[in-house]
Amino acid sequence: MKKKVPFLILYMLGLATIACKHSTKENEIVVAKVPTEIANDSITRAAFVDDFGDQMEVVINHTQNTAKVFLEGKTYDIKKVDELPDYTAANDQYQYSNIRGNITFLKKDADMVLFHYKKDKQNDPTKMASY
Repeated sequence: MKKKVPFLILYMLGLATIACKHSTKENEIVVAKVPTEIANDSITRAAFVDDFGDQMEVVINHTQNTAKVFLEGKTYDIKKVDELPDYTAANDQYQYSNIRGNITFLKKDADMVLFHYKKDKQNDPTKMASY
């Protein structure tokens, strides 16, 4: 019996060591808090597909006057330009414009259009004058 007591003590210490390493935070729920300034912003999302099948997604934050353009796996952050017509946003290298349904995203320094989408005329109500 005396030979079994040290073995039992070591066995109990081993179990206690293993049990203490178990994380108690396993069932803890993490709640992400959305900053109130983002929650109250007026945000518009739109996705466009051009004639070549390329897709561009645009997220416009009207409160902060910023836009994010997602094209071909890249993200472009641009700011609204008030001097240009309709909704136009630009930074040093890129420019996005939405003028009467014609969406254009271009690279300024190369004068290269990266994406162009034109709204279908079939869906537009036409104004016709009759005499």
